[in-house]
Amino acid sequence: MKPRTSPEGTRPVPGRRRGILVLLLQTLLVTAVALPAGIAVAPAFLGPDRSPGASRAAPPWQQVPATLSDPNGSDGIGPLTDTAPVPAGAALADRLNETLKTDGGGTFTGIVQDATTGQVLFDRSADEARIPASNMKLLTAGAALRVMGPDHRFSTRVLAGPTPGSVVLTGGGDVLLGTGESDPGAVLGRAGLATLAQATVRALQDGAAGSAATGTVRVLLDDSLFTGPPLRQAWSPEDVAAGEMAPVYPLALNSARFDPAKTTGPRPQDAAMTAAEAFAARLTAAAASAGLTVAPGVARVQAGATPDSAHAKVLAEVQSATVGQQVDLMLQTSDNYLAEVMGRMTALGAGRPGSGDDAIAAVLQQVKDLGVSTDALRAADVSGLAPADQVSARQLTDVVRAMTSGSDTRLRAALAGFPVAGLTGTLGDRYTDAATAAGAGLVRAKTGTLNTVIALSGYVVDADGRLLVFSFVGNGLTPGAANKAAPDRSASVLAGCGCR
Repeated sequence: MKPRTSPEGTRPVPGRRRGILVLLLQTLLVTAVALPAGIAVAPAFLGPDRSPGASRAAPPWQQVPATLSDPNGSDGIGPLTDTAPVPAGAALADRLNETLKTDGGGTFTGIVQDATTGQVLFDRSADEARIPASNMKLLTAGAALRVMGPDHRFSTRVLAGPTPGSVVLTGGGDVLLGTGESDPGAVLGRAGLATLAQATVRALQDGAAGSAATGTVRVLLDDSLFTGPPLRQAWSPEDVAAGEMAPVYPLALNSARFDPAKTTGPRPQDAAMTAAEAFAARLTAAAASAGLTVAPGVARVQAGATPDSAHAKVLAEVQSATVGQQVDLMLQTSDNYLAEVMGRMTALGAGRPGSGDDAIAAVLQQVKDLGVSTDALRAADVSGLAPADQVSARQLTDVVRAMTSGSDTRLRAALAGFPVAGLTGTLGDRYTDAATAAGAGLVRAKTGTLNTVIALSGYVVDADGRLLVFSFVGNGLTPGAANKAAPDRSASVLAGCGCR
């Protein structure tokens, strides 16, 4: 059956672009990689007047301050220049009312604020609770960074088991495990099962698991870190079958994907056991040269059936990419599974159990603690896959503004994860026509897509050098209609606006 959601977060960015515009954007992306973190550069072929043939040098107003993404920054973000004016609300509203229109049924709400002062420049029913789709991940990102910090890592461990020669693979929240060697420069695959297996064999050779240098090793799996049902009733079975979600476990390969190169299609329904079986295979290969054998099969153990992991002997350990890096990946690719895991780890970090309900409670508490009003905010998950979620455009923009300009500088770590229009993540194949060209390379925003929902929330520096935050949320839209164009055009208005 066709899923009710559009897998916006799982589509790979197309490898082929159409036309000269796309080639120039790709060239820009290569250039941007060399720039300091937090720098955004507009397409080089468009100057300040947005006309072809203008200066190819990126003018100052096209650059976001480097401190915007600096987690060590002590201050909020101010205007890019001391003299940058705040856009006139009436002029801006006139333009947005022309672009923020539906194709078919439904309506868009929206809000634009000056990031520094919070001044509202555009408000269309911004307090109306709406289905946010994957914009819900903005709340989860902020909560994870506040509770765990951007530098925190998750550990996947092998512990000495309850019987001589047994080992326990213990999930610690890393669902981005790779099957090969650990790759310190990667996010997906930063921790590798081959490296974990080799370290385990070395420990076994030293008799650390109560076995001799030769013998049979039995692999056990402890995935009890999370509690409660691994699937939420708010998720459509069709979406689960299509791979938008899978049962949530505290360890998995490739964010619960069979193949890291394929980001669409069904996911393993027991991602923890899939990872454990892959580990056992790697352990078998590593053990052969050491005179050890690995018993076939992996047995799952219940919580409390093995020694307390806090006191059990650790034979081997690999660590994940940082929370900040994982949050960025989650926002770039809009991965529902990673978001739900991040929510549960946030709950555990806040001293709650690791259930789906606790994830929701922990995220909403952090949003409230940020000073964001939670009136009428309802959450059925923390990924945005559930159509029962209800968040207003103002609440989404308040979270974005906390990331760009708030006092909690840990939130700055999320900013690099916002997809860049026409270049990266879920915006990589958008902003490629004349109506949105002004926003290409400038607009940075989280996307959200369900069959009747389109959302876009993010930040942009306007043509005068003013940092703006925005959220546009469409609900009740005609399925299959061309409604992504409306928020894209509207965000492009912000990028090019010198509204007086």
